[in-house]
Amino acid sequence: MFAACVGLVAAAAFLGVAEFGALLLGGAGSPLVAVGSAVIDLAPGGAKDLMVALFGTGDKVALFVLMTVIVAAVSAGAGILERARPPFGAVVFAVGGVLALIAVSTRSGSGTFDGAPTVFGVAAAVIVLRLLLRRLRRWEAAEAVPSAAPRPASAERRAFLAWGVATAAVAVVVGTASRLGSSAMQAAAAARRAVRLPAAATAAPAVPAGASLDVDGITPYVTPNADFYRIDTALRVPAVDPADWSLRIHGAVENEVTLTWDELLALPLEEHMATLSCVSNEVGGDLIGNALWLGYPIRELLARAKPTGDADMVLSTSVDGFSAGTPLDVLQDDGTAALLAVGMNGEPLPAEHGFPVRMVVPGLFGYVSATKWVTELEVTRFSDAEGYWTPRGWSERGPVKLESRIDTPRNGSSVTVGKAVAIAGVAWQPHTGVKAVQVRVGNGDWQQAELADSVSADTWRQWVLRWTPTEGSHRIEVRAVSADGEVQTSVERPPAPNGASGWHSVTVDAR
Repeated sequence: MFAACVGLVAAAAFLGVAEFGALLLGGAGSPLVAVGSAVIDLAPGGAKDLMVALFGTGDKVALFVLMTVIVAAVSAGAGILERARPPFGAVVFAVGGVLALIAVSTRSGSGTFDGAPTVFGVAAAVIVLRLLLRRLRRWEAAEAVPSAAPRPASAERRAFLAWGVATAAVAVVVGTASRLGSSAMQAAAAARRAVRLPAAATAAPAVPAGASLDVDGITPYVTPNADFYRIDTALRVPAVDPADWSLRIHGAVENEVTLTWDELLALPLEEHMATLSCVSNEVGGDLIGNALWLGYPIRELLARAKPTGDADMVLSTSVDGFSAGTPLDVLQDDGTAALLAVGMNGEPLPAEHGFPVRMVVPGLFGYVSATKWVTELEVTRFSDAEGYWTPRGWSERGPVKLESRIDTPRNGSSVTVGKAVAIAGVAWQPHTGVKAVQVRVGNGDWQQAELADSVSADTWRQWVLRWTPTEGSHRIEVRAVSADGEVQTSVERPPAPNGASGWHSVTVDAR
């Protein structure tokens, strides 16, 4: 047992030293983040679906927990192995270090010295492993042959425990403080606080009073930034100083364009309310939100670059290496408010939502359009390039499907017989719009729900149906009708490869 504990302390030393080294490099070179990102990149497509389905926006926390469990098990085993057959326990840490070094060095934007924290971390782990096991052997020898021991077994035991606890405590404190005190993250946070966004040259229409229904439990028309869903591949939120940010538009263009932060803010920015959703959203799921975005039309930047030949796709790339392939014609469309966004609900983009700059494209799922921390737009062809998720089994084009959701009453809840109940929720098909929502209770007829107003077709709409329940169990279903007459399909499909479908339903018990 004590040998296993020594392995755990050695692992803590590795992480503490490595994270401190990453702090000195401005947040770069963290093996924890690099390995986690590599796991995300190498995992089969179904694994991502499972994590999101099980943990939703907590998928990254769940991944860190899983990694912690695996590292703890391997490290404990390495301690036992080193105790029984040295130096094989140290070899386990060395092999783990090599794998971490490969993950660090192959990350997008990795520098020459980014592998140093991993190297020093492995060295610290091996040193701690051997020193603590040496003290453990002294304790065991003193207990086995007390007369031959230079010190009593009790003294050797206290020395071993004191060194082990002290080393673990220092490693945990240093590692945690390093993670929390990344200089790059602090600098980016300070830069964001200093940003003063210009007023929009073209303001969004005011939200009509009728856009929000007075129903308890219904989703707000505008999603607060703190509540907006976050699904991306970044285990650590990229820390980008606007002063260092630039966007490069290149590829199949006549004029390569480079845009700096100051140049972007000097352009006539536009406001636009738009609903964004994740392709991983299950029927009835909450991976969707509606916000007011401030930015510059991407079509204007593309007009400046002048795409050439038979280009049909724009490959956008994030500072952390994520990429998305967006249809060129959608980004060039005068009727699509595709923005290079800098603001969200009246403030600079939150760091986790892409500060300083991200893409917002109404009508497309985020995996093919909503690149955060965007730094590059390459005009190309779908036949020549792929976004991050396409080779992982997802469709290369991701138009948002017509969907609706019941927010209240909740599935499994109880209602009172004879007392009016508000069945309410939201429905959406951004860029097309929703013109009707229909609700069915049990095997009854479809009934028209009251539909709230909206700013435009690019946002979801709230809806409500007043219902007086009779005694018993009731299944409630909802479907939407789009502005062009399409009726939401009842065919149930999972999120992969291009979005879930089916009618959302809840069951309530009337007493």
